[in-house]
Amino acid sequence: MEQQQNLALGVTLALATALAMSVTAALIKYTSAMVSIEIIVVVQYAISLAVMLPWLFRKGLTAIRTERPWLHLVRGLSGWACFYTYYLAIEHIPLVDAALLRNAAPLCVPLWLLCWLGIRLSWLRWLPLLAGFAGIALILQPDEGKLSFWHLVGFGSAISLAGSIVTTRVLTRSEPTNRILFYYFLISTLAALPPALSQWQPIPTAAWLPMLAIGLSIWLVMWLYTQAYRFARASVISPLSYSGVAFTGFWGWLFWDQIPNLLTLLGILLVIGGGIASIMLADRD
Repeated sequence: MEQQQNLALGVTLALATALAMSVTAALIKYTSAMVSIEIIVVVQYAISLAVMLPWLFRKGLTAIRTERPWLHLVRGLSGWACFYTYYLAIEHIPLVDAALLRNAAPLCVPLWLLCWLGIRLSWLRWLPLLAGFAGIALILQPDEGKLSFWHLVGFGSAISLAGSIVTTRVLTRSEPTNRILFYYFLISTLAALPPALSQWQPIPTAAWLPMLAIGLSIWLVMWLYTQAYRFARASVISPLSYSGVAFTGFWGWLFWDQIPNLLTLLGILLVIGGGIASIMLADRD
């Protein structure tokens, strides 16, 4: 009974993560017309870090004592790179394209494991990866004979998100959620600061409320995302993340009249199918 309850909680947390991330994407699309992406990123992380400070004051410095500093560093930098490239893509391409490319991360996880841990893939594991990458190729549709640069940037969010997924899985085995989140927000804030300073400009009054909402929603997304992996296996959680593509596509259609063409829809199906198959096969290992 307890296992079933944990599974139901994990599924609920995963769906809530996808919905919250889709709302954030719509807010980013709206706010990027007033403020540069670099400033949005640093403000979002500063707000999320500020949310963690009451916990730190209450628990003291012993709460952030860790034996995995380098793993926190990789997790923080990969998470920052994921959001930065994702937001840049959102500014220039349809929301559903950006969301789908970011959610191609499960296809990149085996490549991270291969390069980082030397874990080799069986021939069966390559089949869904090839299908998924064929779908990505369809989404990266050539524009006048050239690949869309901003679609490639969007795929960069999948590569970096895969790094965040791998390191989060390892960290949750020994580190509490709040410690993981504190180091993530601290490292990401420091990484986001130089690009923001280089693009600094006065922030319009109208942009502060959505930027506050973005910062709070990112804290919520990361908390939900980290908790979900505590209550259910990756084979359950990761496929549910693709519901975020549907949520984000809905906002893109509702507010910006963005409708995918047939090639993009085929690419979406291949990426989702390949991603889910890859996760299922990995769970059998």
